[in-house]
Amino acid sequence: MILVAGGAGYIGSHAVIELYNKGYDVLIADNFSNSSPSVLDKLELITGKRFDHITVDLCDLEELKKRTKEYKLSGVIHFAAYKSVGESVSNPLKYYANNLQSLVNSLKLCKERDIRNFVFSSSCTVYGNPNQIPVTEKSKIGKAESPYGKSKVISEEIIQDYHHTHPISICNLRYFNPIGAHESGLIGDYPDGKPNNLLPFVTQVAAGVRDTLSVFGDDYDTHDGTCLRDYIHVVDLAKAHVNAIEYNVKNEGKHSIFNLGTGKGVSVLDLIKTFEKVNNVPINYEIVSRRPGDVEAIFADCHKAKTDLNWIAELNLSKMLTSAWKFQQNILK
Repeated sequence: MILVAGGAGYIGSHAVIELYNKGYDVLIADNFSNSSPSVLDKLELITGKRFDHITVDLCDLEELKKRTKEYKLSGVIHFAAYKSVGESVSNPLKYYANNLQSLVNSLKLCKERDIRNFVFSSSCTVYGNPNQIPVTEKSKIGKAESPYGKSKVISEEIIQDYHHTHPISICNLRYFNPIGAHESGLIGDYPDGKPNNLLPFVTQVAAGVRDTLSVFGDDYDTHDGTCLRDYIHVVDLAKAHVNAIEYNVKNEGKHSIFNLGTGKGVSVLDLIKTFEKVNNVPINYEIVSRRPGDVEAIFADCHKAKTDLNWIAELNLSKMLTSAWKFQQNILK
């Protein structure tokens, strides 16, 4: 059984489906601080299965140990983290406290229960503002531009130190920018309150929930002056976690790092215009000043993931944007 920490969240819920599709038993652990218990019902609608789940704050080690005691766990996928770059700048202690303590407790659980398969949800933010793009796994870890990014850098260092003394199988998966939703339209990126990430804000403006999208800066050194990102469909990303679990089984005691993206840079304005085209919906946006913490441009070299994980991103930007719009429309029904 695989413990999916943060399994009711955006990426975690999609990973639960992909694990189920490959025959894995799953235990979802979540405190629903950034998700909803209704996700469990939607997972059941999609798969026909009611997944085992525990409501627990991963920052509470004793409660985590108590609630997982009855389950025979063979692996842990750790998603449980706050993820907004902008919010982390305004509330750094919230991010350090949650993102680091929840990770340490997951590793303590692995140590106590002798769980030897660990997959960590990392981020391309560890590269900071890279000198060269695309970035490879050997690219220099840069100066993270936000407390969120710093929490991921520190998390990777914690994992590395743990691996030195407890050489279990570990994959750090450095995500680029996950967007999109499950093809059913039942689960997707549904922020509590005002969105902190681009695409949920785009879909809410398209739906009339919000009036205007703010584009933070048009004076960057990119083809249209807006930030460049490597957007990846959340379903592709979820599948990579299954591959990572299987890779860990075959590579006992190895600590590996993989970039997960499409290898293509897409600007903010590119995304807006493509969304308008594929969904036939106008987006009202305005250019405002730059936002603290934003990196100018980054996209991935994913050759290692293709070679070692046997994984590539298959779903294109149009699929990402149409699926996200379908999910947004379902929310309003």
